[in-house]
Amino acid sequence: MPLTLFFRIATAALLAAMSCGPLAAQPQSFSISGNRFLLDGKPFQILSGEMHYARIPRAYWRARMEMAKAMGLNTIATYVFWNVHEPEPGVWNFTGNADLPEFLREAQQEGLYVILRAGPYSCAEWEFGGFPAWLLADPKMETALRSNDPAFMVPAERWLMKLGQEVAQYQIGRGGPIIAVQMENEYGDFGSDPEYLTHLREIFLKAGFTDALLFTTNPTRGEKSGSLPGTYAAVNFGIRHAAQGLDFLADMRPGQPLFAAEYWPGWFDHWGQPHQTRPIDPQIADLQTILSRGASVNLYMFHGGTSFGFMSGASWTDNQYMPDVTSYDYDAPLDEAGHPTPKYYAYRKVFASYAGRTLPPVPTPPPVIAVAPFTLDESASLWKNLPTPVSSETAKAMEMYGQSYGFILYRTKMAEPVQGTLTIPSMNDYARIYLDGKLAGTLDRRLKQESLTIASGKAGTTLDILTENDGRINSTRMMRHAQKGAPQGVVLDGKQLTGWQVYTLPMTSFGNVYFHRGAPSSGPAFYRGRFRVSSNGDTFLDVRALHKGAVWINGHAIGRYWDIGPQDTLYVPGPWLHAGWNQIVVFDIEGVESPRLAGLTAPILDGPTRKTDEPQNETAKH
Repeated sequence: MPLTLFFRIATAALLAAMSCGPLAAQPQSFSISGNRFLLDGKPFQILSGEMHYARIPRAYWRARMEMAKAMGLNTIATYVFWNVHEPEPGVWNFTGNADLPEFLREAQQEGLYVILRAGPYSCAEWEFGGFPAWLLADPKMETALRSNDPAFMVPAERWLMKLGQEVAQYQIGRGGPIIAVQMENEYGDFGSDPEYLTHLREIFLKAGFTDALLFTTNPTRGEKSGSLPGTYAAVNFGIRHAAQGLDFLADMRPGQPLFAAEYWPGWFDHWGQPHQTRPIDPQIADLQTILSRGASVNLYMFHGGTSFGFMSGASWTDNQYMPDVTSYDYDAPLDEAGHPTPKYYAYRKVFASYAGRTLPPVPTPPPVIAVAPFTLDESASLWKNLPTPVSSETAKAMEMYGQSYGFILYRTKMAEPVQGTLTIPSMNDYARIYLDGKLAGTLDRRLKQESLTIASGKAGTTLDILTENDGRINSTRMMRHAQKGAPQGVVLDGKQLTGWQVYTLPMTSFGNVYFHRGAPSSGPAFYRGRFRVSSNGDTFLDVRALHKGAVWINGHAIGRYWDIGPQDTLYVPGPWLHAGWNQIVVFDIEGVESPRLAGLTAPILDGPTRKTDEPQNETAKH
């Protein structure tokens, strides 16, 4: 390990040990005066970059912040994901990677201000836009979500009051780093109810947030309907739209400071779609336009990070469901693993002229290591490791069984021989249909599939439907229809099938999975193996030998994979590895004959893509 990196890690550890409580810094003031932001009464231009604490291993928070400072930023912005902090109603999580107060303390120790994008809605290509999935267990949510309906506002208020208890003390007027708090995000793309926004503002004030720091932001298309008179409004836009976006905001809110609360230097990826990148030169021109006008900016994203576990969301575009990949690299200036890109250095040159300080040297990024090829030499068939089922007369949505993420299995017996069309109305999102354990076919929501022909010549056939939640939609009104599994039951030739045994498979632990050595299990299965590392460092797990599923390493949920591309590696943070032996668990929905993996020193995010992974019908009879 380089000596400079050793001292950086040692210093970070010391600061972390010292930051066990609220900061004792002197209060400052942040305000608006005419067309300028004022910090302690002096003009202040916000040079901000977005990075989400939930997408970055906690051990790397400070390293990413140091990279932000070295690029010339004076502020960082982060969404607050409700589903991370309230995984079950009234059950709170502000520990480990969800320790938002610690993230704020570290930002202030690094000399950075914070824009807290509090929600309750985020978007962010995050599962369900940051909303907890348990909201969808209430049928009223089909109309209540992001509205003034008590079905939504009562749990939202409970959440925001808890958030205020945790972080309101970190606002700048109380000695903390928070200079602004976003109370709704891109609401104009969803609704236009001023009573809803007014009620939200009242809740934020009740929760202890300062009125003068509250704001909303929208793309220009939704700015007028998605903002609230009397509350500061910012604007979002992408490449080559800087002048247009700022002019629009200046016309709509004359005399106020101009702030691009999201400037998009890149974009995100969908499974089966090409990897997204954006050219640098027009971005540099945009930055010059924004900053030379005295406007403030937040780069969305400065550092995207990773949607670990099952937290990647999905888009609804042109009437099509499009699930997002695990990587949230976003073609950002700082890549998924925290390494500066050519875009980073180009941005740094621009920000150096506006930072008002000499920029520190660019820090050494975390080391990267290779992991020699290794096999997953233990396996366990899903069929032989099912949990205790729940009896259900009709098949229902995943959320109705108290489940948020992962997989769910619906099983019933067919009393008579069958040949007909099996339909899963509003099927979400990917299903594999089995007759007596043999694959009959697949349904893929991306391809608008919700029915297929099945046939069995004997009575008593077991029908299994294994369904995966590929990520809830995180934007548009289609969020209101984001239940997973079989929300409207299962139909055969127009008749609702009944008598189900339902197995919830959230994939949160594997202590009751019985692995064996020898011939790998066929069909959907778990695989387990070990690999050895001699030095600490990040690596990129090559998953090209696998089909579709998810990975866990040393108990950490790494993310989803799918062989339709474009993402062919999964980012594995060094702090989650051990010197010596490390354990890996894989669940593959199809099963793998000879699973063999390796750790690469560079990611593959732009692999080949294909529309589908298999024929819809595997067999018509058995």
